Amino acid sequence: MDNELIQQQQSPRLWTMDFVLITAASFFLFFGFQILLPTLPVYMLDLGGNNTAVGLIISIFTVFSLFTRPLVGALMNRSKKGWLIAGLILCFLIISSYNWTVSVAMLLLARCIHGVGWGIVTVTSSTIASDIIPANRRGEGIGFFGLASTLAMALAPAIGLALLDGKWQMHGVIVVAAVSTVLSLLCVWGVKKQRKQSDASSGSGDQVQAKTSFRSQLFEPKALFPSLLGLLIGIVYGGIVSFITLFGEEAQIGNVGLFFTLNAICLLIVRFISGRLFDRKGHTWVILPGSVLLAASLLVLSYAHSMTMLAISAVLFGFGFGAVQPSLQAWILNRVEPELRGPANATFYSAFDLGIGGGALLLGRLAEASSYAMMYRYSFLVIILFCIIYIAYSWKKS
Repeated sequence: MDNELIQQQQSPRLWTMDFVLITAASFFLFFGFQILLPTLPVYMLDLGGNNTAVGLIISIFTVFSLFTRPLVGALMNRSKKGWLIAGLILCFLIISSYNWTVSVAMLLLARCIHGVGWGIVTVTSSTIASDIIPANRRGEGIGFFGLASTLAMALAPAIGLALLDGKWQMHGVIVVAAVSTVLSLLCVWGVKKQRKQSDASSGSGDQVQAKTSFRSQLFEPKALFPSLLGLLIGIVYGGIVSFITLFGEEAQIGNVGLFFTLNAICLLIVRFISGRLFDRKGHTWVILPGSVLLAASLLVLSYAHSMTMLAISAVLFGFGFGAVQPSLQAWILNRVEPELRGPANATFYSAFDLGIGGGALLLGRLAEASSYAMMYRYSFLVIILFCIIYIAYSWKKS
């Protein structure tokens, strides 16, 4: 019996029922969110909103989630699952309420409340996942957990646009988003394990109390540098999800939904490689090659005038984003103590969402002043900046 116990500790299981459930919950959560991203702007225009109001759909949502995450990261240690369930219920209620918004002001108010709910669920779900994943398989585990959200990011926008053009239009999109959120809630309900005992018991009680004071948990300093890199990746991702459809019209490329499909396939493939490489070799072996692929993707996309070039860009982006984004999060979790994973995740997601929201506004203005093709060339420069900062940091640490 002792030998079996030692073997289990030496080779801990990743694919437990709890890990499967929290990963499935993440997929349904992000699917319900991402299906609204390309469709709510159209809904806003139907309500009489202008381009400024359309931009506020993302930015005002981001602001409220940003303010929520640090507070939840500091408060959730006692009941992470309870916070996650409460956040999912709030998201479900607000998503359902979109059917009854009859004015621009009502829709923006709903987005504010939705931002609060989103801030709660993203921090708590990722922190529960990091508690469940064995420490020596964190890169692999975070990679697969992140795959759920990135697959949802890749699939949901295309499905949302298809529903919007179909019989049920925006009502159908809202129903699917609400049902997906309920499925996430059901998955979370089945999760049993919230914190590994070995993690929770490390150090004396006084030390843990000192580390987890309210003020120290509003954000995690050790997470700041990887989160800065996450912000830059968020800017690029915001430009993709917000403007790829409009770019397709400008470049006269018919089915831009192909970008999301190929992106999803490549995200799935790369997670089987990048997570294990991270665990064995470290973040440099994953982040640097991945960022090069992202830069190449944006450069190809900016010159795309055919389905072939669009497909090449999608493949490169899928491999690059699928390697870099979860590796940054796993890197953060390896840098902090177990009791500080909540604020560390809050710091990372806040930076990433700030990049998405700020990137959508900034790149949108650049597109108005030039073109969507030029906008993606500017995005290429963002990834070059990412590489310079990362290489400089790695050189300094070596």
